[in-house]
Parts: sequence; C-alpha cells; structure tokens
Amino acid sequence: MKIYLVRHGIASERIGGAVLNDSMRPLTDEGRAECRTVAQGLKKLNVRPAFFVSSPLVRARQTGEIFAEILGSESDVKICDALAPGGSPATLYRFLRELGNFQEVMLFGHEPDIGMLVATLLNAENELQLPFRKAGVCRVDIFDLPPSTAGTLKWFITPKIATALAKS
Repeated sequence: MKIYLVRHGIASERIGGAVLNDSMRPLTDEGRAECRTVAQGLKKLNVRPAFFVSSPLVRARQTGEIFAEILGSESDVKICDALAPGGSPATLYRFLRELGNFQEVMLFGHEPDIGMLVATLLNAENELQLPFRKAGVCRVDIFDLPPSTAGTLKWFITPKIATALAKS
C-alpha cells in the first residue's frame, strides 16, 4: 500500500475577522498556487490515490481539495480527526481500514505530527526526524494496517523538486 503524506500549504498567519482561531486559518494565494504546482508534479509521477484524507483544520482540508482536483479523484476529501495536531496513529489506522480495500491513499496534516507519523510508519520513532516544508510530500509503502513491519521510505519531495517535475 502506498501512503502519501502531505503537509498543508502556506496558510494565513492572521487571526481576525472571519478567522476566529488557528483551526480556521486558510491557505494564502501563494499557498494555493504552490499546492497546485506540487500536485501537478505528482501527476507526472502517476500518483493516483483512491482516497484523500485530511485533518479537519481548514488549511489542510483546502490543500487536500486542490490535490484531489488535480490528481483526478472523483471522491471528496475525507476528514479524520487523527490527522489534526496531537492525533493518534492508532485512530488513523482504524479510520483507514474502514475505507476498505485500496492501494494508494494521500494524507494531509501538520508539522511536527506528519513527520512523526512517517517515523512511526518506518518503525523509527526515536531515530528519524523528517522536517516537512509546507506542501512537501513523502511516500511510504507498507504491507498492512496497522503496519506489522517497518514501512519503506520511497521518496521525499520538497515543493522545489515538485515544481521542477511540473515544469519538465
């Protein structure tokens, strides 16, 4: 099973007006554009998730919607509280199992949690730190959920690399 882990794009730093708290911060125009470019780069790699699963926070959900649109998904972005800051991998695994059989899934979350999730999937919790840039993407392959053996890190793509892919 291919798991793509994505940190949300660049979000507004301001709270005020309609943005009442951190969970409501939307992507900026720059963040939206960067997410589109990264998704276009992944499309050239034939990334085709069956499901897009996001943290409930607005910036992660908006990132997921952009990726789903570009990567051609007919399904809506599903929301999973376990991808919010402080979420539990065990709860995420249960959520993913309930989706049924699939070969590829894309998850949208936040730092440092998304990096810690990668370390958990690789069975390297205390040995690995992957600092995700905003709109950065990582692919980890696993055999089952929850992982019974360590997953395999296939690649880690920064927005700069994805931009080069999109332009190639």
